[in-house]
Amino acid sequence: MKKHANLIGLLAAWIVVFAIFSYFAPNSFPTVRNLETIARQTAIVGFAAVGMTYVIVAGGIDLSVGSMVALVAVVVAWCLRAGYPPEVAAVAGIAAGGLCGFVNGWLTGKLKITPFIVTLGSLTLLRGLSKGIADEKKIDAPLTWLNQLLAALGPHQRWMLVPVGVWMLVVVSVLAAWALRYTAFGRHTVAIGSNLQTARLCGVPVDRVRTSVFVVGGLCAGLAGLMQFSRLSVGDPTVAVGLELQVIAAVVIGGGSLSGGEGSILGSLIGAVIMTTISAGGSHMGLPNWVQEIVTGLIIVAAVALNRWRAAASLGEAGSV
Repeated sequence: MKKHANLIGLLAAWIVVFAIFSYFAPNSFPTVRNLETIARQTAIVGFAAVGMTYVIVAGGIDLSVGSMVALVAVVVAWCLRAGYPPEVAAVAGIAAGGLCGFVNGWLTGKLKITPFIVTLGSLTLLRGLSKGIADEKKIDAPLTWLNQLLAALGPHQRWMLVPVGVWMLVVVSVLAAWALRYTAFGRHTVAIGSNLQTARLCGVPVDRVRTSVFVVGGLCAGLAGLMQFSRLSVGDPTVAVGLELQVIAAVVIGGGSLSGGEGSILGSLIGAVIMTTISAGGSHMGLPNWVQEIVTGLIIVAAVALNRWRAAASLGEAGSV
């Protein structure tokens, strides 16, 4: 019941945000074309948020998501420029994200380094690696079907409602939500985030699960990087700076707890939609970038405050029982 109430509240919040921007920009914001644009923009944050949900539910954090997305976009563009088929380029990019997640998880699980420190280091390391592969410039790639994953729909494609990339996000989200709720891996993820020592005493393979969680996060970041490449059609090592903050905020707004043990894939997606809608609304109203950055910062602070309030409320309810 509490989870359903939270989701209803999130949907109501999005409707209010959408209504506010529709009032101030009535000719451009409340249109079918703009809703499609919001869906396309949400795909990048949404894929990364799905993976981040697993990481946060397990009691971790990944600050390297933005750099990972840039690296994947660069790898995809490099492969295409080298003459590899688009299928190979896509797999190589997603695999690069999974490998980065594995390294983060291995350092966290095996060497007992806190996720914050590990991913803070990989944030800079992966950004530098992206610039090195791209020789500190954009990589132009030949046009393929990968460029159509998040392209605006043409008149003959209206029956799809949204681009293929958005439908991919829907499928991945359904699978991720099902796995988190109904599989042993999902239950172990929640158990580790709720109480690490208890999970270990109950026989949960903590190190393996935590590593796997970061791999899931890396693979989802790989999909986000593929969408980023599709949107820009180039491999730009400077993209997605600060994306990790939007992703973390989306997960926390969606009900994820930074202390672990709580999180919802659907909630994270709604949180991502809210973040994207605010960004799109600021653009439609002609707000300068610095104002949008201030608003984003306020949202992040509010999301963390909301997380604290939820934690305090949960403790209050537990104490009253």
